Amino acid sequence: MVELKGILLLVIRFLFASLIFLSFFREGNAGITSTFIRAEWPSVDIPLDNEVFSIPKGHNAPQQVHITQGDYDGKAVIISWVTADEPGSSKVQYGTSEEKYGFTAEGTVTKYTFYKYNSGYIHHCLVDGLEYDTKYYYKIGSGDSSRKFWFQTPPKIDPNASYKFGIIGDLGQTFNSLSTLEHYIQSGGQTVLFLGDLSYADRYQYNDVGIRWDSWGRFVERSAAYQPWIWTAGNHEIDYMPYMGEVVPFKSFLHRYPTPYAASKSTNPLWYSIRRASAHIIVLSSYSAFVKYTPQWMWLGEELERVDRGKTPWLVVLMHVPFYNSNEAHFMEGESMRSVFEEWFVRYKVDVVLAGHVHAYERSHRISNIRYNVSSGERYPVPDKSAPIYLTVGDGGNQEGLAGKFRDPQPDYSAFREASYGHSTLEIMNRTHALYHWNRNDDGKKVPIDSMILHNQYWASNRRRRKLKKQTLMRLVGETAAY
Repeated sequence: MVELKGILLLVIRFLFASLIFLSFFREGNAGITSTFIRAEWPSVDIPLDNEVFSIPKGHNAPQQVHITQGDYDGKAVIISWVTADEPGSSKVQYGTSEEKYGFTAEGTVTKYTFYKYNSGYIHHCLVDGLEYDTKYYYKIGSGDSSRKFWFQTPPKIDPNASYKFGIIGDLGQTFNSLSTLEHYIQSGGQTVLFLGDLSYADRYQYNDVGIRWDSWGRFVERSAAYQPWIWTAGNHEIDYMPYMGEVVPFKSFLHRYPTPYAASKSTNPLWYSIRRASAHIIVLSSYSAFVKYTPQWMWLGEELERVDRGKTPWLVVLMHVPFYNSNEAHFMEGESMRSVFEEWFVRYKVDVVLAGHVHAYERSHRISNIRYNVSSGERYPVPDKSAPIYLTVGDGGNQEGLAGKFRDPQPDYSAFREASYGHSTLEIMNRTHALYHWNRNDDGKKVPIDSMILHNQYWASNRRRRKLKKQTLMRLVGETAAY
């Protein structure tokens, strides 16, 4: 009965969202291409003296505070921050009551140089052994310069655990970026799945690169200090600048934004996985070797085997470069990785693949192109019930602007596409259903535009549904008898 009510609620919410579609859409042969034309702020970075980049008051006060999941199952966080003047303390005080910090954890401190820029002192502290579904308060820094925040741990790993993820990509630090961030904060999302391209600091030169990494850290603190952001690396994190003598890829990103890669038996922080509530999240690196026999290829094959859909039914993959993209921008850039991994995604029934990179929004149907090879097979993507839905959410608001030119005609695999800034949410309701929304930033207002109800790939089969209904019925009979 409870499950039926949940499904009915989903249907009502979906029908309500559908009414929001207005008359500015045109139908293609396959899907919808929105003809909406936005008129909003220009795509230029916010000036450094703006209040959104303000430095906390006090000597050596912690700044650029952010957290991410610190283990495989959601009972730990990594808390990171920067002190500008001196190392100071790397200790985190935390507890379940405000102003009462009954526990402490000791972190590490590091720093780096980039050209002639010297970073602040970068602190990372693992706080583990946490209880599920609990609000924790934490304090970092010393004396009058200390700062206080909080975070909420997820529910325990359970197939019916409900949870709401935010989805943001290619954010940058423009006024459009600020609109996206503020709208997401209002959405009720509990954890951000970030799809790469953070600060766009590589659009600058020399010392300004490091300065814009710092400003972005202060910019996203309003959300990232209070809930985990799950990091994916994009091309703007590579920071390969030989003319400045900087040739180590991902140098700034890896110093500033840790990931719990070792917990999922990965050997590299750029690809890893976590389990959270009822979801198994896999993060891949579009800009690391991924062909057969490479470390990322070997790790992904092993990790997909470890996924237990009985415990975490929702299987979600994050990457930066999309496999399916009908925009002229970055067209077919994901083709090489698609040819390697798509067959696995179909075999293991991945629910959703999330990507950024293209500065627009696009949603696919469930399709695959795994029958093609160089000598025979299908030439085009075909409908495939075992395939994931591919979502491109690279519209966070960065200074490069929107990718406004879609290919015409709209390909059959494309269900909806629009070149506007925005963010998405994925709200898991139970093991069988989830509600997805894409929200446009329309003149500073959040406008829900694209919605769908997702049916879980693993539990979608008739055999598993019948087994689940039988188990539910037996449980209800048992509860009635006990009553």
